[in-house]
Amino acid sequence: MTYPASSTCMMCHASVARTKPAIQKLAGFAKSQEAVPWVRVYAVLPGVNWTHRKHLEAGMKCETCHGQVAQMETMSEATSVTTMGVCIRCHTANNAPTVCQTCHSWPSGGS
Repeated sequence: MTYPASSTCMMCHASVARTKPAIQKLAGFAKSQEAVPWVRVYAVLPGVNWTHRKHLEAGMKCETCHGQVAQMETMSEATSVTTMGVCIRCHTANNAPTVCQTCHSWPSGGS
């Protein structure tokens, strides 16, 4: 799982919750182009390839997985999105691929 660039976050946070201390801190990281020292709130199982980028490029919103982020003081694990069943349901509902290789890489070699 990867973290979005602070500039991606600031696309919304330039106007959403911008007076919150955490967002002001995020804006500082974005302005200085310094890496944000993110604290992981979700973890996926080994063998699962997951990126924010692919989901954002598909038009997914942060709220889809993280809940109502605009009302949160800090990002937290608000939904259960780290299980295969939840992922498959979301992919099905959004006409995204559900073949194994969409999310899983297979070891090279072997049968």
